[in-house]
Amino acid sequence: MFGPVPDRGHDNSAVSVPVLIPWSFVWRYGGRNVSLFGSFTRWSGSIPMSPVEGRDDVFQVVCNLTPGNHQYKFWVDGVWRHDESQPFSRGDYGLVNTIFVGREPDMINSTFGSQTPGRSNMDVDHDDIMPAVSLSHGASQEAIPRISSADLEVSRHHISVFLSTHTAYELLPDSGKIITLDINLPVKQAFHILHEQGISVAPLWDFCKGQFVGVLSALDFILILRELGNHGSNMTEEQLETHTIAAWKEGKLHLTRTMDGDGGSFPRQHLIHAGPYDCMKDVALKILQNKVATVPIIHYSQDGSFPQLLHLASLSGILKCIYRYFRHSLSSLPILEQPICSIPLGTWVPKIGESRPFAMLRPNASLSAALTLLVQAEVSSIPIVDDNGSLLDIYSRSDITSLAKDKAYAQIHLDEMTIHQALRLGQNANSSYGFFNGQRFQMCLRSDPLHEVMKRLTNPGVRRLVIVEAGSNRVEGVISLSDVFNFLLR
Repeated sequence: MFGPVPDRGHDNSAVSVPVLIPWSFVWRYGGRNVSLFGSFTRWSGSIPMSPVEGRDDVFQVVCNLTPGNHQYKFWVDGVWRHDESQPFSRGDYGLVNTIFVGREPDMINSTFGSQTPGRSNMDVDHDDIMPAVSLSHGASQEAIPRISSADLEVSRHHISVFLSTHTAYELLPDSGKIITLDINLPVKQAFHILHEQGISVAPLWDFCKGQFVGVLSALDFILILRELGNHGSNMTEEQLETHTIAAWKEGKLHLTRTMDGDGGSFPRQHLIHAGPYDCMKDVALKILQNKVATVPIIHYSQDGSFPQLLHLASLSGILKCIYRYFRHSLSSLPILEQPICSIPLGTWVPKIGESRPFAMLRPNASLSAALTLLVQAEVSSIPIVDDNGSLLDIYSRSDITSLAKDKAYAQIHLDEMTIHQALRLGQNANSSYGFFNGQRFQMCLRSDPLHEVMKRLTNPGVRRLVIVEAGSNRVEGVISLSDVFNFLLR
């Protein structure tokens, strides 16, 4: 959507035709009716803003602006508002946001050489307004405030202190249940239990040893199905009916050593766990360093007997504690106000000429290709996109449990089933055709502040956000819980 802009070029003999630069304006704080006013409309005409697809709290409009300084503010449900996360000053219309629109690189001349991109020449209090830079991961540019290295270290220090002084005991819910599987249970039965309970991981109990010895996760089933599809495999579908979890775990050690040479990151001969009085920082580091989704919180009696499983700690639960503690004092953590595109966070689609890998698949790709990519790239999910790179859905490790429905795993060939068909197995039979299901994946924009991303990642079941281009839903990157903690605890 392009808003009408008066034809007002700067008086400059070097320019015969006014230069117009597309500029994206984003209001990310909710509302029902949002409009844009500015100096570029002479403050007399409003430009309606449209909700971003898949987000009812974010509005956007792209306007063609002449190079130079501009002021603007938003009309939200009958109230004047300005965006406090962007540069602003006091003008004739109260508090207004300010931007500087630079020329395209091949049209810059010395007349504009003294201007600093992202800074306003207006008489403003520069102690209150952070300097800005012009960043662009896509076609349109936005003014992005910088954060100093000192503010970054202050933010990290405050979070580190919080996590070091709060224990795993605070992660325990008031009530709930934990599904635990006996290690002598057949793998097939365990597969069905995880699907029926809607979970992707369960601790394992060894009755003979009287202790917890590991976990069974969706990754185990991915490896099992790939092994079944391997013509040289020693495992058959008939054996899967009686193959115990203990037998699989023993075989998995050999399998993963064969795949990775020295055992890779998959096999673990001891249970990664924590106690209720371990600090949250230690729990988070255990999850990150061992590349696991959860860490069981186990209380042992003084003599080490009678272990009590209290909780399965996850990064989501720890992040929820951080957000709950700091949400009313964001000023104490300057990093949380930063747009995610201005900080080294997440995995972004490589630009032209870059060789960084980024895993995406089309819906007609085989399930075998998806499972191989999940294992080899060591990622927990893969965006599913159309021919234009726009997001359709996402395939995650936990989606593998849907193959337990009606014993589908015994009736399919991984090379012949498409991702589209696999995802349909996990949908309600009465749902409409297509990938789009508001609960399956969560999106964000590159202009979203870190605290908003953290807030969404605290929702149950959300382990990553797909960064999309406003309007087109073209995938620009992915931010996971692990990305956030690796950045904050660096």
